[in-house]
Amino acid sequence: MPRGDSLPTVWERPPHTKAKHDILTRYLGAWFGIFGRSRYHRAVNVLDGFAGPGRYDEDEPGSPVLTLSTLLDHRSFPDFGDTNFTFVFNEWDDARYASLKVVLADVQASRAPWPKTVRVLDRNQNFQDLARELLGSIPAGKQLAPTFAFIDPFGYKDVPMALIRDLVSHPSCELFIYFDFNSVNRFANAGNVDPHFTALFGCDDYKNAPAADDGRGQYIHDLYERQLRQECNFAHICSFEMVNMSGHTGSYLFFCTRDDQAYDKMKEAMWKLAPGGGYRFDDRLANQDVLFGDEANTGPLQDELAHHFAGQRVTFEEVCQYVVTKTPFHSGQVKTKTLKPMQAAGRISAPNQKKKGTFPDGTLIEFPALTS
Repeated sequence: MPRGDSLPTVWERPPHTKAKHDILTRYLGAWFGIFGRSRYHRAVNVLDGFAGPGRYDEDEPGSPVLTLSTLLDHRSFPDFGDTNFTFVFNEWDDARYASLKVVLADVQASRAPWPKTVRVLDRNQNFQDLARELLGSIPAGKQLAPTFAFIDPFGYKDVPMALIRDLVSHPSCELFIYFDFNSVNRFANAGNVDPHFTALFGCDDYKNAPAADDGRGQYIHDLYERQLRQECNFAHICSFEMVNMSGHTGSYLFFCTRDDQAYDKMKEAMWKLAPGGGYRFDDRLANQDVLFGDEANTGPLQDELAHHFAGQRVTFEEVCQYVVTKTPFHSGQVKTKTLKPMQAAGRISAPNQKKKGTFPDGTLIEFPALTS
């Protein structure tokens, strides 16, 4: 298979890759905990569609090693019982695949005896062929088991929207996918790669991308998010902007899920990674910037809650659900970082509260009506 990039078999790990892996492992720690204890699912999958050689040039671990370690080192792993975890690591380049096989063998040898509930499969296929094979292996009338699909290709080929839609159609499937913004931004109106872009987006609206000064970047980002939401039926999507060495956006990572709890856990993982030179997370709420990494800055959230619930008496659970599903914040920021200072400032009251500044489940919260 001809290599689709100019990198050697094993290359130097760039800063944005470290950030990407930090997000991946922080989130998977929560994901494994949820499914490891689930009474409803006895088998779950992790698919790494573009696994690479398994390591970087200074022997830093690649995503296959990191995802396996996140499960095996999970503090609750001994309590996961008979839940079966299947990992599929795919790398199409022959030389990198050979390296990957050695790395995976070393991991398994170092963890002997290998747990019977953890199965590791390596594949040397084009991603589209692998995805169709996985879909074709599902018995009639059945669906793919809950799957976390990590799809991190070089470039914009081999990840058509229609195939992604079919691959993650199970309600419990989640997607963490790389979007090559730099290439799309350059060639969206060029016309010379239209078939690839039409497959990538699942539509040809990218041709309408405006000039840079007219919001081109935001248009492209929002179009891809819209297609993931509509075509794949995802309720929640987070995007992570990956900033290159020149200070420009090189790519985005999109996390997609249909589950409120998963969305909450991913946002929590985001907030624990302060912004740095290789990546940036930001959003807006109540017309104010939200900069991830500054856990104390809940001012935009306080304003949003005061406006949204103005004149209402609601439960703590209702407030928390709104924060999780409708804002960039996570549930761990609601009680002491948001509601407590709001109460101290007289912006809310809690008529059935036993102790001021505390908000156990069932606490009623009154938001005064706004004055014009």
